[in-house]
Amino acid sequence: MELSEGELVIARAELDALHDELYVLACAVEDADRDLSAASTKMTAKELREILDWVLEAARPLRDREISAPSTPPSISS
Repeated sequence: MELSEGELVIARAELDALHDELYVLACAVEDADRDLSAASTKMTAKELREILDWVLEAARPLRDREISAPSTPPSISS
């Protein structure tokens, strides 16, 4: 199988895990936006820290992610 410079091979499980982690981060950002917008008064440091902690918790798996090449090359369908 020949790939161009702009193409790559990634295992389906790796791609699925990446999509899952991106979804969790997107939800955390949405939650943070909603919580910050809904605050009718000045938020306490504790409340802001809770929002930040949630976003960081969702982001860390992406920061630490390493995508490896598949262990076996994909089969070529004819």
